[in-house]
Amino acid sequence: MAAIELDKINKIFTAKDGGRFYAVKDASLTVNEGEIFGIIGFSGAGKSTLVRVINLLGRPDSGSVTVNGRNMLALTEKELREERKKIGMIFQHFNLMPSRNVFDNVAFPLKRSGLSKTQIAEKVRRLLSLVELSDKEDSFPSQLSGGQKQRVAIARALANEPKILLCDEATSALDPTTTNAILALIKKLNQELKITVVIITHQMNVIKDICDKVAVMDKGEILEQGEVYEVFASPQNQVTKNFIKSTSNLQKVEDFIKNNSSVTELKAGEKLVRLSYRARNISEPLISTVAREFNVSLNIIFADIEIVQGAPIGGTVAIVIGDEEDIEKALWYLADKNVGVEVLKGGSGLWNS
Repeated sequence: MAAIELDKINKIFTAKDGGRFYAVKDASLTVNEGEIFGIIGFSGAGKSTLVRVINLLGRPDSGSVTVNGRNMLALTEKELREERKKIGMIFQHFNLMPSRNVFDNVAFPLKRSGLSKTQIAEKVRRLLSLVELSDKEDSFPSQLSGGQKQRVAIARALANEPKILLCDEATSALDPTTTNAILALIKKLNQELKITVVIITHQMNVIKDICDKVAVMDKGEILEQGEVYEVFASPQNQVTKNFIKSTSNLQKVEDFIKNNSSVTELKAGEKLVRLSYRARNISEPLISTVAREFNVSLNIIFADIEIVQGAPIGGTVAIVIGDEEDIEKALWYLADKNVGVEVLKGGSGLWNS
């Protein structure tokens, strides 16, 4: 069942010079209950504007917004306030109140909840335990690390027991180790609380690590979307390809070729190729198979392979050595196994697209 449905969302802003532009243009997506859905794009792509449409912190100029089965645009102000309680939100800069300690920051959303002081205290301490900060309830934000501040923000966002958690660049201000810890916490909350999560980010690793599905945005438009593996293994749009290039060691070979590095020097008959995983079902030892079956050798220069959604993604750059006919057969074999084959030097062409 869908937790969030955005249909043909348009949001128009007016620039300082009086001109108008689309911050979000004709954007549609569906987030199912219990999913972790990522929205990725470079700075200015419209990601944050789109996510603010979900809880109507930013009303669209046109389109429909359905959350937890309710038409958000048809709600009265009172009804909207109640629905927003079911949508938690965390931000890049935590938004904690510096004059209040951790306990009071988490308790703040419960002020008008109707709970007694004892019930609020029990709930706050349960949430602090959930985010592993039980020993920090008397500390102030200035005494916490960035990761601890974000954990407090997460606990506060969960105070009203929301069904949806919106994360707007929630790890952008954190170092890699802390980012991994926060992502693990979000994944844990998703699994244990059955909470739907929407993550806005410009960081590929965030999407790869915990998201089930992803939408790629640029200039206000959603360019492609789907399961994380499918989108990143076979990107259809140049913006997605640029994201992948920016985080992959496999692209370094192009600089080596451009600079005539000795690393990419070839002897007669050799080919420099880039091999990319494109399917989930690749479990064969393909490199050793082609070496054995087609009497070729592969000298691997770069390798960048990681597991995304339980399947390998990435690939290798290698110099293929052997007779011309054997090399051709080996590359066609790999292409038939749904491996992307691109000859970078010593020939040209894509064996599959």
